Amino acid sequence: MKKFLILVVLAVLPTVAFASSEHGPKLDPVNIDLNDKASLQRGARIFVNYCLSCHSASYMRYNRMGHDLGISEELVKENLLFAADKVGDLMKAVMPKEDAKLWFGVAPPDLSLIARARKPAWVYTYMRSFYRDPASHSGWNNLVFPHVAMPHVLYEWQGDQRAVFKTVKTKTRVEVNGKMVEKDVESEEFERLELERPGSMSAKDYDDAMRDLTNFLVYLGEPAKLVRYQIGVYVLIFLAVFLIFAYLLKKEYWKDVH
Repeated sequence: MKKFLILVVLAVLPTVAFASSEHGPKLDPVNIDLNDKASLQRGARIFVNYCLSCHSASYMRYNRMGHDLGISEELVKENLLFAADKVGDLMKAVMPKEDAKLWFGVAPPDLSLIARARKPAWVYTYMRSFYRDPASHSGWNNLVFPHVAMPHVLYEWQGDQRAVFKTVKTKTRVEVNGKMVEKDVESEEFERLELERPGSMSAKDYDDAMRDLTNFLVYLGEPAKLVRYQIGVYVLIFLAVFLIFAYLLKKEYWKDVH
C-alpha cells in the first residue's frame, strides 16, 4: 500500500507542476545549442560587459571559460578580464554587495545557476520583457518578474517599451448582510508591449543577442555538458564498431545451427 501511494504521488506531481506553471507569464521558446561556439562567445562578451559589473558567476574561472569556448588566454585578458587581475580568477562582480543593497534595495544574485533554476525560456523572455514604469524605483518593470529591482541595462540596444494593459471585468460572489451576491470586479490584464523609442538594434538583432546570452548562461550552469557531448560522440563510434564485431561473432556461433 505504501509503495502504491508513493507511485501515485510521483505520477501526480508533474501534472500539478505543469498546471501551476500555466498561471505564470507566457514564456517564449529559445533555441539552445551548446555546440554553437560563436553564439557562446558572443554571449560571454555580453555577460562580461553588461552583467558582471553587478552579478557574479563565482563558480566559473576566466581561463576555464576561455578553454571551453575556444578563446585564447591572450584574448581573454584583452577583451574579457575587466573584473579580475588574473586569468585564473573567479568571475566575481565588481560592485560590493553593501553598495548594491543600498542602491537597489537587494544584492544582485549570482547568475552561475540562473538558467538551471529558472529555465532558459524564462531567462530569454525576461531579458526581452522590460518596460518603462515611472512608479518603480528604477523607472523600469518587467512582465516576467514584476517589481524587479534591476533596471534595464540593455535599453540602449532594445529601446524603450511601454506595457499596454486592458481592464477586465469578472464576476465574483461576496457576502453582503449575510447573503451571497454577485459583484463585478475590475482587474488589469496585460495585452501587449509597444516600442516607444527604438534602440540601436532591430528587434531581431536584439532577440538574437538575448539568445546568445541565454545560451551562455545555460553553459555557465553546467560546463561539463560540453565534455559530455564530446564523450558521447566517441561512445557512439565505439558502439558502432562494437556492433560490427558483435554481429560477426553472432554469425560464427550460429553458423552450425542451420
